[in-house]
Amino acid sequence: MTATKLEQRGTTGSDGGEASLTVRLSPNDNVVVSRAEILEATPVPQEGVTTTTVIPTGHKLATRAIAQGAPVVKYDQVIGFATRAIAAGDHVHVHNCGMGDFERDYAYCEGAKPTDFVTEDARASFQGFRRPGGRAGTRNYIGILTSVNCSATVARYIAEAFNKTGILNDYPNVDGVAAFVHSTGCGMADSGDGYEALQRTLWGYARHPNFAGVLMVGLGCEVNQIPFLLDAYGLQPGERFQTLTIQETGGTRRTVDAAIERITAMLPAANAARRETVPASELTLALQCGGSDGYSGITANPALGAAADLLVRNGGTAILSETPEIYGAEHLLTRRAISREVGEKLIDRIRWWEDYTKRNGGEMNNNPSPGNKAGGLTTILEKSLGAAAKGGTTNLMGVYKYAEEVAAKGFCFMDSPGYDPCSVTGQVAAGANVVCFTTGRGSVFGFKPSPSIKLATNSAMYRRMAEDMDINCGGIVDGEKSVAEVGQEIFDKILAVASGHPSKSEALGFGDAEFIPWQIGAVM
Repeated sequence: MTATKLEQRGTTGSDGGEASLTVRLSPNDNVVVSRAEILEATPVPQEGVTTTTVIPTGHKLATRAIAQGAPVVKYDQVIGFATRAIAAGDHVHVHNCGMGDFERDYAYCEGAKPTDFVTEDARASFQGFRRPGGRAGTRNYIGILTSVNCSATVARYIAEAFNKTGILNDYPNVDGVAAFVHSTGCGMADSGDGYEALQRTLWGYARHPNFAGVLMVGLGCEVNQIPFLLDAYGLQPGERFQTLTIQETGGTRRTVDAAIERITAMLPAANAARRETVPASELTLALQCGGSDGYSGITANPALGAAADLLVRNGGTAILSETPEIYGAEHLLTRRAISREVGEKLIDRIRWWEDYTKRNGGEMNNNPSPGNKAGGLTTILEKSLGAAAKGGTTNLMGVYKYAEEVAAKGFCFMDSPGYDPCSVTGQVAAGANVVCFTTGRGSVFGFKPSPSIKLATNSAMYRRMAEDMDINCGGIVDGEKSVAEVGQEIFDKILAVASGHPSKSEALGFGDAEFIPWQIGAVM
């Protein structure tokens, strides 16, 4: 499933001559990927074909005839089926390739193998904040959480009182006061998947190590009552965790004033926090992709997978998510499961999603998005095979519900939608203190309180959006770097950003609008 040919520096043709116009990912594939736009009637000598039409950048070219109904193969995996006869040299995309059912062999645990851990004395480290209880943070925020949408405006007023004045100038070690507002918390059932997911999310943020202190603000009459959350998760108010409700406090202005007083009291202790050397085993990395294109599964995703392998080998944790975007590649993950139970938990989530989309009038192939398709991705199977590469090659150690605390070390999976802000919200709640986000079309996001590192899949987009992108992974397809080299570059960037170096999205001020808990179930 990896882009094996691209592991070698350079991208010469199979005959050792000049660089090919296309990228071949496996000898068994019947399509290749264009490096740049290829005009009609252009010979592609390494494949022995001539194009029958224009092949856009990042799109697929058939290298041999594919009969109607026959599988289209990329990454040595089925990515779809020919909906009509495809000739050698044809452009392969949504007009002639579609979804179809086929058997997956889950082969539970068949590919699990011992992890080649770095010895403890040689493990990488970063400069982080040690919190009470021993967890390590990469940032030092004060967070304002909301139990319900009705307290969102008040939470924003509180944050503005600190961020739009000079108050924080006296506390240079505090990264900011951030409000995390959302659109739910009432008009919902007080039990079930949706309620439990919201409570897990808020609990995960309340205890996140990137916060020096947290204030939770509610209205008072909502379904998602703050006392219920405290009881369910054993949260106790104290110096670092406070709660307020607008109705009990006496309205908007009194609540804002009371909140300013409480957060001001938290600031001296937050400012006293200092970075110290922390082993990389304390890092939990969210693996995310958005605005994917035809190069995502060739460059940035496998390079991020290589970085995830390095983190795991150093004792850390990497979380892959977006369940609809591993659909069609789940059989590659079950092979790496540390136990059959772990593998079956992943398939249980796949079955849940099949039912969930069906009863809501959708289907799993509603993804890829229009932007993904413009970038060359045809089916969810193709997108998933590329997306799963972010997970690297180490064993699958655990499978978790949305926003559930990821307790296992190593490579894990957390169930989530493919919608990027919603997915990362769950990963941060699960404990991710750094985010790596690959993009081919050019997504712009940030995810306070965890810094987000943006990885460009292609050089053209990187040059166009250099102020937003941290690393260009396009050198892989350009023949300048290998997947392993870029993986090391990403790992080094993770350590630097975890140590306080601002990512591009942080420098631009992103991260206040992307807190989106997964809203499951009826709005009543």
